[in-house]
Amino acid sequence: MLRNLLLLVAISVHTAAFAAEIGDINLAVEAMRRQPDCAAGSHCDAVTGCLIPAPELAEPEQTAASGHLPPRRSSHETFHTCREMVLRFESTTATVRDLISGLWPFDRANGFAKTLETWNRKNLWAPASATEKPITKFGDELRTVFGPVPKGDCLAKESRRLSLEVDGNLVELRPNPSKSNALAFEHLDALGRHVKWTARIDKCDKPSLAGMVTYCGMNSRLHRVVRGPVEWLFLCRKSSRNLELSSDSYWREQDPRFALYGAIGFNGLTGEIAFIDGRKDREVFDWRQAFPPPGGDSYADVEGRARTEELYDRSFRVDCFACHDNKEPYIIDPHVKQARVGYRHGWADENSIAFGLGAFLPKRKARADAPFRVVGSSYTAARRERMTEAKVVSMPGHPCTSCHVLTTQETGQRFAADAAGKMPTAILSPERALPLLGQRKFLAAVDGHRTAWATRSGGGKIHPWMLPHYGGDLSQQSPPVTDAEWQALSQCVWSAGGEECGYRPLYTACPSPGRDSDGYSPREFSAEIVSSTPPRDGFDRVIRLRWKYLNGYGQVPERDDVRFHVAIKRETLSRAVRIKDFPSMAEVRGDRFEAIAGEVGTSGSAALLKHASFIDHRKWMDPPPASTPRDYAIEVPASCGERYLFRILPKRFCFDYNGIAYGTEDHLIHADVACAPRSAGMR
Repeated sequence: MLRNLLLLVAISVHTAAFAAEIGDINLAVEAMRRQPDCAAGSHCDAVTGCLIPAPELAEPEQTAASGHLPPRRSSHETFHTCREMVLRFESTTATVRDLISGLWPFDRANGFAKTLETWNRKNLWAPASATEKPITKFGDELRTVFGPVPKGDCLAKESRRLSLEVDGNLVELRPNPSKSNALAFEHLDALGRHVKWTARIDKCDKPSLAGMVTYCGMNSRLHRVVRGPVEWLFLCRKSSRNLELSSDSYWREQDPRFALYGAIGFNGLTGEIAFIDGRKDREVFDWRQAFPPPGGDSYADVEGRARTEELYDRSFRVDCFACHDNKEPYIIDPHVKQARVGYRHGWADENSIAFGLGAFLPKRKARADAPFRVVGSSYTAARRERMTEAKVVSMPGHPCTSCHVLTTQETGQRFAADAAGKMPTAILSPERALPLLGQRKFLAAVDGHRTAWATRSGGGKIHPWMLPHYGGDLSQQSPPVTDAEWQALSQCVWSAGGEECGYRPLYTACPSPGRDSDGYSPREFSAEIVSSTPPRDGFDRVIRLRWKYLNGYGQVPERDDVRFHVAIKRETLSRAVRIKDFPSMAEVRGDRFEAIAGEVGTSGSAALLKHASFIDHRKWMDPPPASTPRDYAIEVPASCGERYLFRILPKRFCFDYNGIAYGTEDHLIHADVACAPRSAGMR
């Protein structure tokens, strides 16, 4: 009854404040009715009940790049609008509940809970909870996991541009003196000598495999920022509506206009990865000004938070996770101009030295068993089923998987196919064959934009661009992958193989805090009993519960994704302490939590305090960096003649479809309040 009353009040508040969003409100109400029946892998989001959009057969990023946006709200936009509204309803409901509880009389149990909340509320709050606006909330999640997010600056001194190569020469768009300085394409050899002018470019040596940028585009820019184990790659990509290159001045290196903005964050120790994407109904960005991160620089950055809501794609509709799935932050292919890929003699190739990016993106060897997890609760909410189904392909002895992490997503289905110079093939059921045909069509379009010079029959001989035994060194002219080898691999990457594929889950679980999971446990628990003279809020004693904890996972000094639950049971001092008397794991997790005031309520037969952060970490404050354990403290109201039994549990906010990862270790402590100095016990 109370829940229905609170929901009614919350809806009334939202209806008054957002009358123009009545359609969205109805959508959210229907989702909340559906919510109890939603389960993992179902057609609706278990957190909100909103309907999950079906995967699109056509790549949404390609549609956006070509300028053909749908005339009405897409299914992704509807999903995220619904999700925001439901979360806003729940937040408002909690606020209304607290207001109502403050007006109603309460018994002794509720008095204990309300006092417990009053004494500790300044440090009780969930990270990334300041708003339910999708982009701002996403930015708060990023800072919580990766620490401060740098601004995107594609003109920074360390940034690089992606040049264009045709028939082994560099191409620049410049005024042609012999044609009244009309813009044309000048071809230059590795020594910078003029080769020829052309009016158009239809093919290039290394067309893009991204599926969302012009096949033979030029002068896009990359910027890489490294901070400890965390690195950020910022992409300012030029593109056109028809995905073809032209002699328009837009394509010149000096022109700051570009079409697609995005960034990738990655922690090399934890495998956590996140994708930032510029809005898709905007055709032109300008890289002369740095781009603030989603959510601004901090919780307090009001101006930056407002600006980024208009800068980034709030529908999260681009499937970046499908391509960037090789347990690295980036995909190395010839289009990116890495010196070791797409040049016949690798690092020693004269074209590589003249045109390549050298070691701008460092070489690393990803392990198939390495941790890998996408961060972003809104981003992953609509992709749970696809992510849980994604697999790494491990085929012992195969010339491709012996060196590379290939998956049942794009590294296997697209990039491996192009690297081997093969077309995807697999024995599939009719309903599963359409994506394979779509991939073949896309790769045929890429191949149609590749020069004959770059193929095995041409002078360059750089395609296929990965060879058995020699990898990216194409000078040996090793035979390519055989048809039999490719058939076996393609069957596996299209999820149509068996035990020979060595399948294992691609995305790994969110680690819980603790010695046997992320390696960091709370320690130095203590309980001090202090007299309160005169009695404080009706209680004559205060128990100061203390402990220390370093959230060192991933070596991010500002990491802030762990909070603590404290479950409390009270009994008389009539018997010895028994393990079974302490709150249970289910009670401290809050499996049946009923809020009384703020983050404090009941859970089974215990009182439960949720979301405890460290001392002086006030609500919606970004934490200062820490390399040593932080101090935590909770003040518990106590009465004479009672024993207080505590179970303390750390939990990680995963900010993905996993939700919360709770610790599994026992952290038990008790305090006997005999109204005389007496030591606290520890178990």
